[in-house]
Amino acid sequence: MSAWNGAGRRIHIQEVGLRDGLQAECRFVPTADKIALADLLSGAGLAKLEVSSFVSPKAVPVLADAADVFAGIARAPGVVYSALVPNVRGAERAVAAGVGEMNLVMSASESHNLSNLRMTRAQSFAGLADVAALARRHGIAVNVSLSCSFGCPMEGDVPQQDVLDWCARFVDELGVHGITLCDTTGMAYPTQVRALTEAVRACWPGTELTLHFHNTRGMGLANVLAAIDAGADRFDASLGGIGGCPYAPGATGNVCTEEVVHALELMGYDTGVDLALLLQAAVRLQDLVGHEVPSQIVKAGRRLDLHPQPAA
Repeated sequence: MSAWNGAGRRIHIQEVGLRDGLQAECRFVPTADKIALADLLSGAGLAKLEVSSFVSPKAVPVLADAADVFAGIARAPGVVYSALVPNVRGAERAVAAGVGEMNLVMSASESHNLSNLRMTRAQSFAGLADVAALARRHGIAVNVSLSCSFGCPMEGDVPQQDVLDWCARFVDELGVHGITLCDTTGMAYPTQVRALTEAVRACWPGTELTLHFHNTRGMGLANVLAAIDAGADRFDASLGGIGGCPYAPGATGNVCTEEVVHALELMGYDTGVDLALLLQAAVRLQDLVGHEVPSQIVKAGRRLDLHPQPAA
């Protein structure tokens, strides 16, 4: 099947703006507004919401209200409510909050892991193994996000075999249910994306595979299509295109949820997402963060949003 003709194929869109997007913002969005935004997104038909992060409130103060947000949201049937969990202490808080999935993060690059997490990859894996064991005892699904799967801003290209080796450890040794390949600093390009996606799917066909792209160098949507061409059907995206990474100066953020949905639906894919509701949420987001968002759909409208003919 050609990637250019969706033919009704289902693509699962996972919203990460509430966590990955808001953590890059300076302004603290009030808890009640986060809850209202999450509820609006739940109603839009997204497959998964990464609601918040159970990191230290001192480290990420804009997400210090994670437990309160989880306590306040209305949980729609069929939607997975996920949270980033860095360690056992965070996992214990996540269990108490009733998360549906724990998202664990480490880097495929040693330099990035040391810079971002202050640990070697081996140390990260040992700590995340304890988190996965705790999650298993409570019957909570575990996804692992591998940062810098497509390149490291300090090391350059990350060998594909390194990524596959870490996937093997998480899937085969820890039994995680999902792997996310993350283009943390927007270094991925379509040919590379297709090759790595095919390799991971071939090795672990029963593992839920997600692709997480940033639009740092303008290749976000092209990378989504390359991954679809390789058989992927699950993607992270951020409302309004907000987000970013301190190791990618000038980055515009994650691929934009409404842009991805708009493009895929025009191509005949079924995302299950109500684009009108998504755009309402994106417009509301601008007020909450206090600035324009990168989204071109918010700026220009959908393809067939028509305008009156100018006066002669």
